[in-house]
Amino acid sequence: MQYRKFGKLGINVSALGFGCMRLPVLNNDEAQIDEPQAINMIRHAIDNGVNYIDTAYPYHRKNSELLVGKALKDGYREKVYLATKLPIWLVKDESDMMKYLDEQLHKLQTNQIDMYLIHSLNKEHWETAKKYNVFKFIEEAKKSGKIKYIGFSFHDNIDLFKEIIDSYDWDFCQMQYNYMDENHQAGTEGLKYAASKNMGIVIMEPLRGGKLVKNLSSKITDEFQKSKIKRSPADWALRWVWNHPEVSVVLSGMGSLDEVDENIKIAEDAHVNSMTEEDLGIIKNVKDAFLSLSQIPCTSCKYCMPCPSGVNIPENFSVYNQSFMYNDAEYYKDEYKDLVKEKKDASRCIKCGRCENACPQKLQIRNLLEEVKKCLS
Repeated sequence: MQYRKFGKLGINVSALGFGCMRLPVLNNDEAQIDEPQAINMIRHAIDNGVNYIDTAYPYHRKNSELLVGKALKDGYREKVYLATKLPIWLVKDESDMMKYLDEQLHKLQTNQIDMYLIHSLNKEHWETAKKYNVFKFIEEAKKSGKIKYIGFSFHDNIDLFKEIIDSYDWDFCQMQYNYMDENHQAGTEGLKYAASKNMGIVIMEPLRGGKLVKNLSSKITDEFQKSKIKRSPADWALRWVWNHPEVSVVLSGMGSLDEVDENIKIAEDAHVNSMTEEDLGIIKNVKDAFLSLSQIPCTSCKYCMPCPSGVNIPENFSVYNQSFMYNDAEYYKDEYKDLVKEKKDASRCIKCGRCENACPQKLQIRNLLEEVKKCLS
């Protein structure tokens, strides 16, 4: 197993971390983890050098932490850095933060959590964290020995990412990063900014929730086949992330023992700057092939915004485009439901035409929003 420095902390973590959000389940029920199989997978990974185990309060409908606690018995707890996360969106009172931490310690059957994260920070959750004095809680939790290192996981834009980093002396952060998300959320700019602060950097969604490896169009697979070196799509995607010197550990949500073994094997030689110019060219061509499947040439310049009816035009187009790029209409119908809940969906268009007058691409936005609604509703 390859090990990397974890920022300024003076510790080494395995390049591959075990993400416990997509464990094998029974009866297609996310809450029913296949315990024997999942425990065997986690222990097998640890036996083969993985020393970073990541879970969170809501994973598998609050059962992931319980499973991880069982998996780390029999001496396995002492072999790993254990990470879990505060469900900040559930906090309604300052005392709730310590309440959830104590519950997590009990579920995980441990006295201390090595890597504790404020979970899924975005603008709304960040305001909640500040409102209930999250930094006071952090200091109390550290002083009591309940947590060792503190970080946050992130899902928002680069400006907020920098604001959060600059607000506290964080030990590490966790961010989404893959070859399709170089300019999404924190992106490459955020990766380099966190590294400049000497933070440990944990990468999530290196396979974009499986979108970079499953149901791939022939356009995508044809590009991979042009390489002299034959690798699986997962190998290409993971290797691309590990190629970055800023990355400490990459989390993979493995669902079978075969996936564990495959990822361990990839991690052994996917070192910093190990990809050749030819390799990087293949990735660029694959990325271009994904983008070519996009249906609407929206550049997300946002000149069409704000919409007087509240429609988030670029986001509607993005969800629609991704349903074609990643060949998964059902998944993106669920994404579209979030826009409906937020009252930002395509159905709210009143066809005033203001957006079309502002669009540099001269898109027929009103007609395109009708197509989005038809396809994703």
